[in-house]
Amino acid sequence: MNFEEGEILLFDKPYGWTSFQLVNKVKFMIKKKTGLKKIKVGHAGTLDPLASGLLIVCTGRKTKQITAIQDRPKEYIANIELGRTTPSFDQETETDAVFPFNHITDNLLNEKIAGMVGETDQVPPVFSAKFINGKRAYEYARAGKEVEMKASRVRIDYSELMENAMPHIVVKIGCSKGTYIRSYARDLGLALQSGGCLTGLRRTAIGEFSVDKALTIDDFNNILDNCNINISNS
Repeated sequence: MNFEEGEILLFDKPYGWTSFQLVNKVKFMIKKKTGLKKIKVGHAGTLDPLASGLLIVCTGRKTKQITAIQDRPKEYIANIELGRTTPSFDQETETDAVFPFNHITDNLLNEKIAGMVGETDQVPPVFSAKFINGKRAYEYARAGKEVEMKASRVRIDYSELMENAMPHIVVKIGCSKGTYIRSYARDLGLALQSGGCLTGLRRTAIGEFSVDKALTIDDFNNILDNCNINISNS
């Protein structure tokens, strides 16, 4: 492997880790193994701490490909609880409202999930990393300040019900860059005349890259211990 020339590394980010933590860990491991004092390492597409799954890490000259990679379509497996909402649209915050869900039949559920496909103007969660007047939206939210979240145009390529144990469902979602699956959960709840929040999320693909080929940190450590590492003189 030649980390300076550049590598595209697929990682299965653990639940609870930030994307930044994983990148820092990978960078530390590379520097420790190679003796390099400086090495560029970055990730293509942030994944929330409360989500697991595919995080693509680029090193060296391959960091120039980050924008092209993160622009590719994404696939997620989303665990959604219907009948309640939270301010963050996920488990980061407590329930703020409950709604009936006994009226949601299998037919209605499948109809509304299929109806989520296509382009839409999606309002991001206030508990998000969106920049508003130079600050992240979540900074305002955590300080108890109200801010207006502007809708962004996103695209849902496919939306399929995988499991139904009402009020808990599992949905496979293919979508464009910039789509918030937390907002998808909120919008699905609204479409069902109920509530919805995200209770679990796993990213399974970015373009042609699949989590099935991804490494754990332990896998990567073993690779570093057993592979030939090239260091350029430039």
